[in-house]
Amino acid sequence: MEKPTDSIEYETMLLGRHVHMGARSKRTGGNLDRSAYILLSRLRMQGPMSIGGLSEAFGLDASTLNRQTAAMMRAGLVDRIPDLEGGIARKFRITDEGARRLEEARTELVGGLDKVLADWSPEDVAEFAAFLKRFNTDIENLHGRPWPRP
Repeated sequence: MEKPTDSIEYETMLLGRHVHMGARSKRTGGNLDRSAYILLSRLRMQGPMSIGGLSEAFGLDASTLNRQTAAMMRAGLVDRIPDLEGGIARKFRITDEGARRLEEARTELVGGLDKVLADWSPEDVAEFAAFLKRFNTDIENLHGRPWPRP
């Protein structure tokens, strides 16, 4: 690795792998796949969204999102509601079951992070969180796709 960004690339690849593995834990019944976790998180933060809104937010093709939301509807994680702004468009909203399973997965993931960071000082954890937020925000700004935050 010749430069720091080479190391960042490698470490973020590993981070994605570790987080993805945690989300598929069988301890909670194989809770949610990664795409469902991310989509449900976005719907929880922003409220109901149309396929067009999701496509814009994620930078994904509408057909990809149609497949993902169809699978999530079959699983009872989202449902379709009329778009109050009119027209024939429909929006997807998180169901009670989707919210429950999202919270279950999130609790498991946060618990895993708590274990990993157990020996870190509170200051180191806060600094790491701030750098991750800055990193993600800069990516979002570069691509013009900000993510809503609590």
